Amino acid sequence: MSIQEVLQWMLKLAVIGLLLIGLLVVDIYFEVNYPKVNRVTVNSEKIPPGAKINILQISDFHNWQPNDHHQNLLREIRQLNPDLIVITGDFIDRKTDNLNNVYSLVEELVQINPYTFFVCGNHEWANKNKKSFLSGLSNRGVRVINNEHAVWFNNQLTINICGVDDPSKGRADLDKAINGINTELFTLLLAHAPAIIEKEAITRADLVLCGHTHGGQIRLPFVGAIIAPGQGLFPTYDKGIYNIDRNTTLYIDSGLGTGVLPIRFLNRSQISFITVTGK
Repeated sequence: MSIQEVLQWMLKLAVIGLLLIGLLVVDIYFEVNYPKVNRVTVNSEKIPPGAKINILQISDFHNWQPNDHHQNLLREIRQLNPDLIVITGDFIDRKTDNLNNVYSLVEELVQINPYTFFVCGNHEWANKNKKSFLSGLSNRGVRVINNEHAVWFNNQLTINICGVDDPSKGRADLDKAINGINTELFTLLLAHAPAIIEKEAITRADLVLCGHTHGGQIRLPFVGAIIAPGQGLFPTYDKGIYNIDRNTTLYIDSGLGTGVLPIRFLNRSQISFITVTGK
């Protein structure tokens, strides 16, 4: 093979490499900035036959900035018309100073549905504005349920909604959150991190909704997440549905935002629409 032929092959490989890099950059941008709605169905014996509850879960908003995608997402949430909206932590980033953008989104969510609930994540705890942020949520109609519970009902059913403070930093008090609930009712538990399943009382919840993992952000085919916070390499609980026991289901939402690296691969940003029906 002549030098000219070698140079031609090298040029072709360089062009192919640049094209692949370009496609990768476009894919990462799309996965980070164009969230999808992940639809999930869970069955429970505690839901009356013919009844159902639709829950919209938002998790790990982090550093997502207001833009046209925001408005598209809000339009989609309005069309979904959920019975409840739950925010499972890290709604702000540890470095978030200006809360106006977050408050603007919160006000629109509460307009869509006043039954909006929130639990803290590790980034709320790391942010110097945590106290004023939580007050701001409450003042705008969001129910903050860190280590406590509430009761929600409509004309079909009544459920318990329990929430715990951030499990990843040891601030969750599950016993306090579920103390006094009517155990005959369906119990929804909100927690930021899936570490909550290590608590013995976890089986008193019928459905546990978490975030925190970001789904690993970067995933590999047939492998899943490479790494997740608190679990290390190739985590067991990264995203999706897990059966903790016969009556307790864990669902981990991979979230909207990103961590230190603003990258997602094979792991598109998302919100979750969870429908709970009777068995």
